[in-house]
Amino acid sequence: MKKFSVKTSARTEFVDITAEVAEAVTASGVTDGVVTVFIPHTTAGVQINENADPDVMRDIKVVLDEVVPWSNNYWHAEGNTAAHVKAAMMGASAQIIVEDGRMQLGTWQGIYFCEFDGPRQRTVWVKL
Repeated sequence: MKKFSVKTSARTEFVDITAEVAEAVTASGVTDGVVTVFIPHTTAGVQINENADPDVMRDIKVVLDEVVPWSNNYWHAEGNTAAHVKAAMMGASAQIIVEDGRMQLGTWQGIYFCEFDGPRQRTVWVKL
């Protein structure tokens, strides 16, 4: 298993981690299989989405903030319920097919670490 860190600088931030995951795939020597990207945090997640136009991720942030506002009548005493809900919506893992030693992402796809309770130092786990 490969682990790497992601340092976020905002409460909500989407960090493209495609290159780091691709590097882990190459370093593993695995030529055919599946890579799993796992986020071991309850207020962060991972998703595969378009990485050509940064406005896509900005739009996703706007929609998530409208659907799950930071302030509401939440019960969680720590005060970060919105981060937990958004992380649950994104999911804690993503799987990508590996063929001929390369991830089989679509033309416009990238892998994003999704921060919802930053800024923080986070960890990403990659397993082939």
